[in-house]
Amino acid sequence: MFQQFALLVFVVATIAPALGEEIKTFTYKKTRQADLQMAVHMPPAWKETDKRPAIVFFFGGGWTSGKIDQFEPQAKHLAARGMVAARADYRVKSRHGVTPKECVEDAKSAVRWMRQNAARLGIDPDRIVAAGGSAGGHIAACTALSPGLDAEGEDAAISSRPNALVLFNPVLRFDGIPQLMDRIGGDKALGKALSPTLHLKKDSPPALIFFGTADRLAPMGDEFVKRSKELGHRAELFTAEGQPHGFFNRSPWQEKTTQRMDEFLVAIGYLEKQNEQSP
Repeated sequence: MFQQFALLVFVVATIAPALGEEIKTFTYKKTRQADLQMAVHMPPAWKETDKRPAIVFFFGGGWTSGKIDQFEPQAKHLAARGMVAARADYRVKSRHGVTPKECVEDAKSAVRWMRQNAARLGIDPDRIVAAGGSAGGHIAACTALSPGLDAEGEDAAISSRPNALVLFNPVLRFDGIPQLMDRIGGDKALGKALSPTLHLKKDSPPALIFFGTADRLAPMGDEFVKRSKELGHRAELFTAEGQPHGFFNRSPWQEKTTQRMDEFLVAIGYLEKQNEQSP
């Protein structure tokens, strides 16, 4: 009974707007095709002098489409829990005529912008999480693991590498996958750069990965975690039995994956346990 009640409280907190939450919109990057915006959920009682942990979500859509509002429920939940939670737009093929390479460049620009503006956002520049789903999970993983691919003209002295990852059924490898390599014209060097699993190291940022077992991409999660264990790197895999790609967007999996994300962020010291928070 207590567990059912706790889950009900969690679900209500996840769905309901955070009391006192404010969403601010910033232009984090100007490109030839478009100005890119970031919607930032400021927690209740937020102030510029804070040093809160932060997270930035990237929507899915096969590097071709997608909307910035995809991860709004998750962002609202984390803002209610005290994090600064952002949702970043990025260029995609259908609207801007770009390839996955430019998508990754934009994601790295978003992480760099958050770190560069840490004082303005009231965040700790050493506690920034990159998150996303499908193609958005891929570009989030690339911010942490893929070499190069930074946009020209940005301040390279400010790192575009996040401190942790939360990845919802992400693409984790281009190299050796013909249908993905076709998206980048068969460029082998770029394919390797766009394959986060190939660049894992022991000191890579800790990662939480979600997959449904019926997702054809699920073996990528298995490969990533196997490689991680071999290196002594921290990666955790949440699997949803029988669920397909995108399962985390639907109830009850949206609530379950959000709760598991919350637990991971508690475990790495970015959130307090819920029963330890002040009312």
